[in-house]
Amino acid sequence: MRLWPIAITMAAALSGCAASTTGVRSALSPGARYVALGSSYAAGTGILPMKPGSAARCGRSSLSYATLLAARLNLDLVDASCGGATTAHLLGPWNELPPQIDAVTPDARLVTVTIGGNDVGFVMNLMIGSCAPQNGRTCPPLRLGSEADWAKVESNFREIARQVHKRAPSANLVFVDYVSLLPKITLCAAIPLSAAHADSVRQIAKRLAEINVRVAREEGAQLLKAGELSSSHTPCDKEPWSVGAPKSAPGAAWHPNAAGHAAIADELAKMLRR
Repeated sequence: MRLWPIAITMAAALSGCAASTTGVRSALSPGARYVALGSSYAAGTGILPMKPGSAARCGRSSLSYATLLAARLNLDLVDASCGGATTAHLLGPWNELPPQIDAVTPDARLVTVTIGGNDVGFVMNLMIGSCAPQNGRTCPPLRLGSEADWAKVESNFREIARQVHKRAPSANLVFVDYVSLLPKITLCAAIPLSAAHADSVRQIAKRLAEINVRVAREEGAQLLKAGELSSSHTPCDKEPWSVGAPKSAPGAAWHPNAAGHAAIADELAKMLRR
């Protein structure tokens, strides 16, 4: 019986050590290095003004969530995101661009990642769905990824997480999934898709979100569920955080708009402060 107080004290001490270690990883001092990785949904493609000095084809915006977050928390941002990138482009070179993961150095304290849609044709299938046949032009069929494609996406997600932890052991890794583009039921003029096509794209979004959840939980990362956060801010809602079909609103079709990036930056700031 006399051992119980000692055991409790030791357990409390060990618990305090674990909490302290987590706190160190989560701490972000002013000037800390922040690395943003991902596709156009991270880069802010289509939102002006573009970031000066970056690769033109990457479409990095001065109003992307990473840029806004860095300004708010006074972080030193290295933006390696690029429109059109796949998970393979985070891990390996893409023509003249080095692997995005190379931007993650030992002094990094925060890494955010939004990726995966281009691996499985997320935006491409939305573009196909809003294609209007005219002047003899036909629209291509829906292109659903195979199970092998999905397995490769998840494998690459895991390797990205492991590479970040290996290269920057003190960094906080946060996955940010894709914003919601389709309302749950009723569509509108900004989303000229058939019900069947919309359901197919919803399934792609659902599987991407599930991969983010699984990998974040099992590979020691945090997750900002931008999809859930934006579920009432689709192009059909009063305050959209994304653009629907081409020319339905200013900005890149089927991408987050400036309000969407600002909202993500707000939520990330709250998450990191907690």
